[in-house]
Amino acid sequence: MNDKINLNYLENYAHAFSEKVCSEYFGTKKYMSGQEIIQLTPSTQVNFMVIKALFEKWNEELDKLKSNPFFDYKDMAVAEALKEFMNVLSRAIKIENHHFRPLMEIAVIDTVLLAIDPLLYFWGEIEKSKEENPLKHLKASKKYIKWHTKLLAELIEKGGQEESEIYKNTLNDLYQKMLNELEPAQNLLASLNQVLPIDWNALIQSEAEEATVAAMPEVKEEVLDSNEEESEEKIDDLPISHTEPEDDDKESPTAPVIEERKSTPPSGGTIDPALAWARFESEQSGLLKGPIESLEDGVAINQRFMFTKKLFEGNPDLMGHAFKSIDKCDSFVEAIELINDRYVVKLNWDHDSEEVIEFLHLVYRKFDEK
Repeated sequence: MNDKINLNYLENYAHAFSEKVCSEYFGTKKYMSGQEIIQLTPSTQVNFMVIKALFEKWNEELDKLKSNPFFDYKDMAVAEALKEFMNVLSRAIKIENHHFRPLMEIAVIDTVLLAIDPLLYFWGEIEKSKEENPLKHLKASKKYIKWHTKLLAELIEKGGQEESEIYKNTLNDLYQKMLNELEPAQNLLASLNQVLPIDWNALIQSEAEEATVAAMPEVKEEVLDSNEEESEEKIDDLPISHTEPEDDDKESPTAPVIEERKSTPPSGGTIDPALAWARFESEQSGLLKGPIESLEDGVAINQRFMFTKKLFEGNPDLMGHAFKSIDKCDSFVEAIELINDRYVVKLNWDHDSEEVIEFLHLVYRKFDEK
């Protein structure tokens, strides 16, 4: 592909989308329930991406619980009790504004990625399974994915019990075969325009364009006719199923200006840590600006794919080792010195590339309070 997603614009769009939705909803209410999430926006897929995030949060907590060595969580009675407990929790979802906004932002990013680049999105879903067989995770995710369902179903069927690398190869083969059958991204994302119009000229950039721009110009854009049905389902149990949306005629307002982060990478043979720190510190706050405990925790699925492919020669193990090594550093300066020594020169990194800027910003977030 000669075109790619402008990640800076996408992050800022997701932030603005979340701000608009949450400001309208939480202007009169303090909490959001599960049923209200399902009907929150005109995009069924965005709504279910939020539910998917909650489901994954539950699984994370359950994994921590199962790590306790004093109890047998494989016992049938215990397993049934945990399942019932989850069903009870699903009927008692209660989220405040400041907790909900980040979930909404990630849901919008995931929705756009799924629509525009399902190969990248499902690649990320396979990665989430880490060392385990991806089958279980993909089956669970299927209940929340409303687009490109045939591709996902075929992946689950043909992937079998194989490891993640086999699933990735299978995914690539299936994607190439089904490419002409996939629903166009603009059709799928038309419902998002009812909340906040997407500037497609800003979202999709050719590789020849610069990775970042100072600001997006205001553009009047014809929006595809679309609207998604309100769900009448109840959240009795997670996972939740839902029907695909149907179209009707609706025209969106003019797209507002969405400013992007402006960052200039260091230049020269190696990266100057002082200059890099100063430039990232002067940036405007964005979706992924906050501090993180580890690079693994902070990296988004689209970044994981981009870093692996562009910076680490398609080797996820090499990237994983880099993350662990950088996390062990005591300062940003030490981390940049390690990056210079092991990766910048040896792997011929381009300082002006989007992927290097994103990677350095991730490292900055790791050390920005130290």
